[in-house]
Amino acid sequence: MAMAWIWTGMVVLSVGYGIYAGTIDAVGAAAMEGAAAAVELCLSMAGIMCLWNGVMSVMRSCGLTESLSRLFRPVLGRLLPNACRDEETLSALSGNVSANLLGLGNAATPLGIKAAQRMAVGCGGKASDELCLLVVLNTASIQLLPTTVAGVRSALGAENAFDILPAVWLASVISVAVGLLAARLLARLWRD
Repeated sequence: MAMAWIWTGMVVLSVGYGIYAGTIDAVGAAAMEGAAAAVELCLSMAGIMCLWNGVMSVMRSCGLTESLSRLFRPVLGRLLPNACRDEETLSALSGNVSANLLGLGNAATPLGIKAAQRMAVGCGGKASDELCLLVVLNTASIQLLPTTVAGVRSALGAENAFDILPAVWLASVISVAVGLLAARLLARLWRD
């Protein structure tokens, strides 16, 4: 709701200033140009998302996602021991991490929501430390292939959309490490 007010305020201020400065034609032209660019970007992103969701589907069909899930189970078991006692929650968590590694946040989100719903059962309306840690891990997810960002770069004319890989890997590892440390520290502080 707050964003609706912010956007409305920005539009009203822009139009008001355009009228005041006598540049309302330029404001209208910029609005139309921005709308056209947004549609172009959405269409190119839709194609890229379809491609990578297809790749994820093929990986799921050939059992590669299940193999990735098995690979992450020991790590997830140490990070989220209570959640990993339930096989269905562990499966959703593993799939979520696998999709995030491939930069497919749109495929990871339903799995993360499913895991969070299962983890929230019995919490009495208050988020557990593990549920908060899941949110942190999803927010600061490690990405091996930042497909969405590469798709945006490609759509905007980048010559080599994946040349950002080293920076993405470093930023991902640092953000997850800082997120884990902060979640652990805050869990201890809140408990005391």
